[in-house]
Amino acid sequence: MKINYSKILKKNMINVLKDILINIKKNGLQEGHHLYITFKTHDKKVIIPQWLLDKFPSEMTIVIQYEYWNYDVANDHFTITLSFNDVKTDLIVPFSSVISFADPYANFGLKLIQDKVIDNKNTNKTKQKLKNTEYSKKGNIIELNKFRNN
Repeated sequence: MKINYSKILKKNMINVLKDILINIKKNGLQEGHHLYITFKTHDKKVIIPQWLLDKFPSEMTIVIQYEYWNYDVANDHFTITLSFNDVKTDLIVPFSSVISFADPYANFGLKLIQDKVIDNKNTNKTKQKLKNTEYSKKGNIIELNKFRNN
């Protein structure tokens, strides 16, 4: 039985984001914390107004900081109302569409592994997990020492 490490890693990184969003739902944003969340706008499950999709046809980054409304976290998505040029706009963002998120105040961020369909001479199409540069250069071994505070 082959262990699908990429799938397990992606699931757990999404759980980190969910836990952070649930914490914000329960406690609000404390001190200087704020989130930048980048997601694929063309994902079938993303619900945003057409004018936003026209402006951001492939991806967009939202900021959760001072003004947001109707914020909720579900098992597979989060909902939020944000203001774009003084127009309150409802967004539904499935976790599967999230590319990355960061909290600059905490100097923390994650780039989630995304699926990409590629052409392959041996098969019509295969899915390849994209890995960030550090991950792929180290032969699928993540060196945790780089992330420790001394």
